[in-house]
Amino acid sequence: MDVPAENLPLVDPNSPVKSLKTTHNRDLHVLSLAFLLVFSAYGAVQNLESTLNDEGDLGTISLGILYVSFMVFSLFASMVVRKLGSKNSLILGTTGYWLFTAANLLPSWYTMLPASVYMGFSASIIWVGQGTYLTSAACSHARDCNLHDGTVIGNFNGEFWGIYATHQVIGNLIALFLLKDGTEGASTGINVLFIVFLCIMTVGCVLMCFLNRRDATPEEQPKDSSIGCSAFVVSVAKSVVKPLFDIRVLLIIPLFAYSGLQQAFVWAEFTKEIVKPALGESGIGGSMAIYGAADAICSLVAGRLTSSLKSVTWIIAGGSLVHAIILLWILLVYSTSTGVFGIVSPLLMAAALGVGDGVLMTQINALLGMLFKHDMRREFVPCQFVLQSVRISFTWRRRLRLRTIIELQMLEGAFAQLKVWQSFSIAVIFFLTPYLSLHIMAVIMLTALCVSLISFFILILRVEKAFSSHRSDS
Repeated sequence: MDVPAENLPLVDPNSPVKSLKTTHNRDLHVLSLAFLLVFSAYGAVQNLESTLNDEGDLGTISLGILYVSFMVFSLFASMVVRKLGSKNSLILGTTGYWLFTAANLLPSWYTMLPASVYMGFSASIIWVGQGTYLTSAACSHARDCNLHDGTVIGNFNGEFWGIYATHQVIGNLIALFLLKDGTEGASTGINVLFIVFLCIMTVGCVLMCFLNRRDATPEEQPKDSSIGCSAFVVSVAKSVVKPLFDIRVLLIIPLFAYSGLQQAFVWAEFTKEIVKPALGESGIGGSMAIYGAADAICSLVAGRLTSSLKSVTWIIAGGSLVHAIILLWILLVYSTSTGVFGIVSPLLMAAALGVGDGVLMTQINALLGMLFKHDMRREFVPCQFVLQSVRISFTWRRRLRLRTIIELQMLEGAFAQLKVWQSFSIAVIFFLTPYLSLHIMAVIMLTALCVSLISFFILILRVEKAFSSHRSDS
């Protein structure tokens, strides 16, 4: 019985590996290092975009278009990654970041806008591939080593996001070094900076090639993998609409959106309205390096502390409190000043914002892995009953294969929704930034934070209640 191509999982955790207990860790390290290199370059470029390309708001509008493209292509990303394979998608995804950085060597509407659209496509497939690949590696490692799934998922996400977050340190320190001593306005220094970034990205792309393949083997592929136009439209509609009928997805969407809002606030508003007036253009690199260092340390610590839904709840609550304090400081107290306090204030804010981002990135990804893993197992029970009722004989391996497909499809849908709502909220911020003041933006951020926390707490209460009922029945 062949499985339709559109139903194939992005990754296959049952694929053979050379060493069951070491390969998963190796893939984690390679994936983390590759993302570190690619985003060390891109992160610094993005932080400088609204200040270097400020004529006609070219930089800000380009980023807005990029994240609109990201949002749209995220609707199709699961199918694209399923067709290409996760490893090939990760490699292809890096090309968009490379081209966007290269377009900054000759910034104009004719170079930046096409590069932004293509990068939106590349970002959609690289992040959907990353989310499912990392969760698959964590679950496989937990199974092979007889470890608790939640703990391993938390540790893998903590290590990945901790290493990934240091890209803000590396990239921005490079930018700080190359744009110092009054060269920040010289085109030569800026061009050298982008060339260095392109070289770093190239190394990261090459590293992706050393990842182990985690897709279905050729023998497991369906004989007829062609998809008609109508089947493609139906499959896309299912992947977009079906998760929205799940109350848990609806309750976690506000948290998805806020995680994107707070990132865009740092990239577009914080660097332009707080850091640049206080520290100058070259100071953006230093402040964002502090932001990245705090982000990385918090990601590693939060990942190690993650073991259950209860720990996720407390960690997210703590990170949200830090963000709330900073937003209230900006709204009620902060004003640009001179002297030591005027220099230290943006740096303290950057560190606190980095702590909050580290919490959100690790905990949202760990939460999706835990939440939908539990749900996947419940979904398999009625499916198995139906198969038995019609007397279809399956081997255990075939049943496990069907269960894997169900599990990964639900996980893919969850990660796709995460990226859709993150990119949507990021695009909104970039488009609104030229028209809204810093204080209005802070009010929007505080409102979004409150709504997302209320919705998140309702979700956790519902899930805990459902688990308690399940344990009492059994």
